[in-house]
Amino acid sequence: MTDADYMRHALELAGQAQRAGEVPVGAVVVKDGEIIGRGFNAPISRRDPSAHAEMLALRDAAQNIGNYRLVGCQLFVTLEPCLMCAGAIMHARIARLVYGARDPKTGACGSVMNVFAEQRLNHHTEVVVGVLGNECGLMLSNFFALRRLQQKTDHEEFG
Repeated sequence: MTDADYMRHALELAGQAQRAGEVPVGAVVVKDGEIIGRGFNAPISRRDPSAHAEMLALRDAAQNIGNYRLVGCQLFVTLEPCLMCAGAIMHARIARLVYGARDPKTGACGSVMNVFAEQRLNHHTEVVVGVLGNECGLMLSNFFALRRLQQKTDHEEFG
């Protein structure tokens, strides 16, 4: 399978997040060509600020292989990870991160900052940017456009 194939799996998970009323972000962890971890955004439904797609995919993968170190694994995520997720990626020893859309507000892998370029840190994950970036970005922008429209409609109805 290609990077785009794995990103399509992450996009499917992002769709599950969206249907659940969450920001549509999905992630998969891959080891030796097999998806070993899956996650999608769920901080609202889980009442957990750490329930980002990447965190849930990392937890799932760690449980599936029986080790918190995910050496040799790749993480595919539809949106650039935030600082919290980048830290978890680093601690898990993910070898390669592939993300679709940049996050100009909280992205910690090249947009606002790039923690993986910090030479003083002890682990450096390879980062690949923009795989199915248009599709990933469009899903997010459509979600937020719809949310703004709903808020405007609610405001007009009850305002």
